[in-house]
Amino acid sequence: MTSFALNPAAPKWASLPSHRSWLLGQADDLFAFFERASLNPLGGFHDLDRRGQPTPVGAPPGGRPGRALHVTTRMVHCYSIAHLLGRPGADALVDHGMAFLWNGHRDAVNGGYFWGVGYDAPTDDSKQAYGHAFVLLAASSAKLAGHPDADRLLTDVSTILHERFWEEEHGAVAEEFSRDWRPLDHYRGQNSNMHLTEALMAAFEATGDGNYLRMAERIADLIVRRHAAQNAWRLPEHFTEDWTLDRDYSGSPMFRPYGTTPGHWLEWARLLLQLWEMGGRRIDWMPGAAASLFRQAVADGWDAATGGFYYTLEWDGSPRIRERYWWPCCEGIGAAAFLNAIDGDPFYEEWYRRIWNFSATRLIDREHGGWHPQLGEDMQPTVNPFFGKPDLYHALQACLIPLVPTTGSIAGGLAQGRINLG
Repeated sequence: MTSFALNPAAPKWASLPSHRSWLLGQADDLFAFFERASLNPLGGFHDLDRRGQPTPVGAPPGGRPGRALHVTTRMVHCYSIAHLLGRPGADALVDHGMAFLWNGHRDAVNGGYFWGVGYDAPTDDSKQAYGHAFVLLAASSAKLAGHPDADRLLTDVSTILHERFWEEEHGAVAEEFSRDWRPLDHYRGQNSNMHLTEALMAAFEATGDGNYLRMAERIADLIVRRHAAQNAWRLPEHFTEDWTLDRDYSGSPMFRPYGTTPGHWLEWARLLLQLWEMGGRRIDWMPGAAASLFRQAVADGWDAATGGFYYTLEWDGSPRIRERYWWPCCEGIGAAAFLNAIDGDPFYEEWYRRIWNFSATRLIDREHGGWHPQLGEDMQPTVNPFFGKPDLYHALQACLIPLVPTTGSIAGGLAQGRINLG
């Protein structure tokens, strides 16, 4: 894929009013696509097909349970951001999602939040750390947006995370439990803890409670300073109960694939810098670790011939699952924007432009709207494990992260009036 040479004297894209206007336009397109048919009048939100219409029940065969917790919570988070941007009608989607989190996903008997909820009963009544991290994120963003039920949700999920999931001896959370809080296995995963780090920072912004920030810093220390640094910055994903690396583990192809996932290295690069900023820049290992994770991800994970990040890698850094998913590009954009703003090395500007050029050319669906979730090696859309248009969260954040300061989240920046379009 041809790339223009970077003129060292040229302004950064993120500093150009025209580029910032383009980013906001892309965010507007995404909001419009997902708000058109996502709202399920029976509660929660529909999964969407590639045209943006509700996916029929049972399609695709064997697909995810309907009304999954991470879908509900991400919609609340994203439309809380839309409300903070002044988008008329966003409050109705936030209201709808918040009501369903409390009345549909929440287990009023045992506490916690079901992973999947059908029309008569839970379709998956497990209690997942990954899902609870997103409940915390949704509650925090809704609070920053001023939703009247946010404090209730924030208090409830914070209590559950502290009493049921958090393992103080390790400084991280356990992974999953049954409906009545029996451990389902001995697995420990970085993915759920990474997203909890994002949510804990959002909760700190929303409340000012330093305990959230300290929990986030402990997770980062365990996952990145200890494990990623010892693995040549190829971030490990899967662990045993005592946080010993499990190189042989292979689970859900969507959430727990074998090997390493360079998109998560990129995600952690941004989260580390945000955590470093929010903690007053006192933890000196974080900027260097962020740079190392980003550089290893683009070295191992990017296909120099056709562009895009491979989904997963073998332990030596060679490609394993060669399909290109949209979300690693989204995370690469956010990480490059943060590193570019803080470090200023032209390397990051080059990568910011390269990833956006690929995403605009290959991933944005200009016919139907939204982003294609995955591409084959021929750069044509494919399916499995992702179908239709499964997610607003990643693409929206790629569009908005470059518009707000590195000192906090999108919702936090908007709530404090720090978005800059000029």
